[in-house]
Amino acid sequence: MRPQITFPTNLKKALNYHEKKVLKGSAELLHAHSFFKLPKELNFHDKEQRFKDLITLHETAETKLIHISLNFHPSEKERLDKTFLIHLADEYMHKIGFGDQPYLVYQHEDAGHPHIHVLAPLIRDDGTRISTHFIGKNVSEPVRKEMEKQYGFIPADKKEQRREEEKQLTVTPQKIQAGKSATMRSITNVLDHVIDRYKYTSIHELNAVLKLYNVKADRGAEDGRIYKHRGLTYVVIDKNGKALTKPIKASAFYSKPTLDYIEEKCRENEKKRLPDKKHIKTAIEWAMQSGPRSLAELAKLLKRERIDLVVRRNEQGRVFGLTYIDHDKKTVFNGSDIDKKYAAKRILERLGMEPQQQPEKEQQKQQTVAQQKNHSQVQQRSGKENAAKQQPEHQQETATKQKNSSKARKPETGKEPDKTKAPEKEPALEEVSKGASKIIEQVVDPDSGESWAINKELLTEEQRKKKKGFTKQWEL
Repeated sequence: MRPQITFPTNLKKALNYHEKKVLKGSAELLHAHSFFKLPKELNFHDKEQRFKDLITLHETAETKLIHISLNFHPSEKERLDKTFLIHLADEYMHKIGFGDQPYLVYQHEDAGHPHIHVLAPLIRDDGTRISTHFIGKNVSEPVRKEMEKQYGFIPADKKEQRREEEKQLTVTPQKIQAGKSATMRSITNVLDHVIDRYKYTSIHELNAVLKLYNVKADRGAEDGRIYKHRGLTYVVIDKNGKALTKPIKASAFYSKPTLDYIEEKCRENEKKRLPDKKHIKTAIEWAMQSGPRSLAELAKLLKRERIDLVVRRNEQGRVFGLTYIDHDKKTVFNGSDIDKKYAAKRILERLGMEPQQQPEKEQQKQQTVAQQKNHSQVQQRSGKENAAKQQPEHQQETATKQKNSSKARKPETGKEPDKTKAPEKEPALEEVSKGASKIIEQVVDPDSGESWAINKELLTEEQRKKKKGFTKQWEL
């Protein structure tokens, strides 16, 4: 058993959500607690007015409605008949403190698991408001555990709940093929999950979340009619962002997620999301402690903290932005909005700028630089060999004379060699200087790919001393 609690801000929209499904045959009103009429006798006005009579008693309350869905494991479907579901709804609402409130119980048949929805006002008949502070953790959670044990329901695992919820929400090709109404319903479920729950401050940030479920909010081309008239549509997309369905106007959805509504939410979220920065900062720094060497590795580490990393690239494939989606705090931030150190450029620097993080053209550029460097080294070795072969003529003559002289000094056969040798003459410093050579080293910046030349002079020990003025001619 898995309860989910939200707080609608618009009574008519909340009622319409369920009533439209009833008209389509995908939902049924099972129970109307404290409405003084049977469910089948109530019309839309009766339901709306019963709620209005209470919520108008407290003018200053920001939230006046509560919406709860009770979700059960698919294997429990057979035992959950209508009578049992009504009993479970009444028991749950009584135990969380809503036993004296009017509420409506709807059963929906449009998901892969059995579930019911309960809508109730938060304002009592004396004008006071029922406290909802930590109602999920401190009130609903103990009741859930008690009822699971009492009725033998499969316990709800939080991580499994989240994975299952996200899996059910994602709009798949199978849901699209099921027809227009199924597609509309699938998009509606995604919008209900995202638009009023996540704290985004732009259409771009909203789309960062919607795209996780294969949905996109689209204003159309800037020179188009929809854009000029401040229109907004929603469309199902594939993993590459390509539209798979025709766009559906925002006004066609019961919650009316129009551009005006989204912009209002963006303004509200500017302040609401500020306290959530710290959580994302901590998660990023914790992930960086593991030493990721690529964006893919960083994304994998952040995923463990329930944070999705969305990488934005330009047409050339170069990374120009990062967006962080915190599913626990329901917050969306561009990296630069958190801090400059979490923007794309700084994060890539901290990751080491590995080749796989660069676009194809950047990789080709680096390969070209490496080839140029290798070619330069080959030319240097070849130049040294040619220099050795092309010695000055006087050096070649000197070498020939020395060779002939050594042959002349060889002893004749049978005679003892002359043990007295003429002292060897040290070459003059000027001659050594002639033998000094220069090379050019090619230095390449591994980050920018730019290169420049550095001249280096190879000198002997005597030459270095002469340059410094240490060598002098002393006469005895």
